[in-house]
Amino acid sequence: MSPILVITIIVVYFAALIIISIITSKGATTDTFFTANRQSPWYLVAFGMIGSSLSGITFVSVPGSVGKVGFSYFQVVLGYIVGYSVIMTVLMPLYYRLNLVSIYTYLEQRFDSWAYKTGAFFFLLSRTMGSSLRLCLSATVLQLFLFDAWNVPFYVTVAITIFLIWIYTFKGGIKTIVWTDAFQTIFLVSAVVISVYLISQRLGFSLRDMIFSVKDSDYSTIFFFDDYKSDLFFPKQFLAGTFIAIAMTGLDQDLMQKNLTCKNLGEAQKNMFWLTVSIVIINFLFLTLGALLYIYSTTKGISVPTLTDELYPRLALNDFGLLAGIFFLLGIIASSYASADSALASLTTSFCIDFLDFKSKPEEIKRKQKNRVHLGFSLVFLVIILISKELNQGSLISTVLKVAGYTYGPLLGLFTFGLFTKRSLKGIIVPIVCLIPPLISFWISSNSVEWFSGYKIGSEILIMNGALTFLGLWIVSTKETAAYQKI
Repeated sequence: MSPILVITIIVVYFAALIIISIITSKGATTDTFFTANRQSPWYLVAFGMIGSSLSGITFVSVPGSVGKVGFSYFQVVLGYIVGYSVIMTVLMPLYYRLNLVSIYTYLEQRFDSWAYKTGAFFFLLSRTMGSSLRLCLSATVLQLFLFDAWNVPFYVTVAITIFLIWIYTFKGGIKTIVWTDAFQTIFLVSAVVISVYLISQRLGFSLRDMIFSVKDSDYSTIFFFDDYKSDLFFPKQFLAGTFIAIAMTGLDQDLMQKNLTCKNLGEAQKNMFWLTVSIVIINFLFLTLGALLYIYSTTKGISVPTLTDELYPRLALNDFGLLAGIFFLLGIIASSYASADSALASLTTSFCIDFLDFKSKPEEIKRKQKNRVHLGFSLVFLVIILISKELNQGSLISTVLKVAGYTYGPLLGLFTFGLFTKRSLKGIIVPIVCLIPPLISFWISSNSVEWFSGYKIGSEILIMNGALTFLGLWIVSTKETAAYQKI
């Protein structure tokens, strides 16, 4: 695929996003930016959330990881089903009953401002790191297959990428993103379906041949029960998936902000139900794609890159023909940008509401501050991506999950403590307690093989981190107060 064709596709694609932005942001206020006036159709939100939930990490890293760990990631996906059920039945009714814009204001109503600011801080940290890593992958692909040919530095690629996101999100915010994410999900799903079809065609597979070739391959093992010390052990992966879903979706302002734009709780729960079904199906499709990529490479005598995140991009853009290349490019852009644009809006929302106290300010001041914060987080993305590019040596899917285990753990502990106890928390001791568990978790994880007879702590780090936070909060808490009764 020539660089001219690639740049043409990108220009046309972003022109479409900007047009959507112009249409959806007409008459937008700061409240529209944060809530979309709570008028989003549930089916549109559900479809768009597929793209923002998966991101470029799923699009590239999940297929690439199949060569090393088979379909083991599906154990995590099965855990998502339980996690999403908890979100539907426990968290979403709470958020709608309290009429929240930022979900972390629950912590203020349940405890005090210290707990509230602590929860918001950990979200800002978690989502900034996670979204930057996801966007790093998309920028790396564009660099490898486009801008390197033009000798454009990587930092320029990243700056252009972030600027384009800022352009179509700065005014309409979440109202625009509900529509742009749905638009981008079309290309994400189309890309993986077309890739599976074209690989099968090139290998001479019928649908039946494809299914049995994947099933009989060395890559299709889903369940791992043989070694409890392994990161792939089913109970570890399943429980990790459950708590990852609760923490990274249900306690995440980014994804919950979209749910809270629905007209009522019932529609938001419909959205979450169909999102669950879609996520399971599409993740299995990505794993199938991964197996086909390795089968194709073996059959054609193609060497697999050391960095497996590069396998799908290399084959799609160099071996599978023009159609596959075009849809891969659209898919990687769509998956990465659908995640990054909503993250940018949610980070802006959280900082403005949770730290700048927007409720009491005039519209003109809110608009100016919102725009500055939006730009500020764009620059933070730029810095983190450049650092991540220098440090990354492996699969980004494992890096993202590892980072999430440490940063979302305190959020998981805080919300669990608020929901399932009647005890009270007050004062600066709350952020102090929440900062300690990630350090303890890192210390234990780093030494787990030596201390626990070869047992390696991996994906369960989130659960341990959350449990330590819960325990620490219990120690410093006092008995029930009237604040609990109001919630």
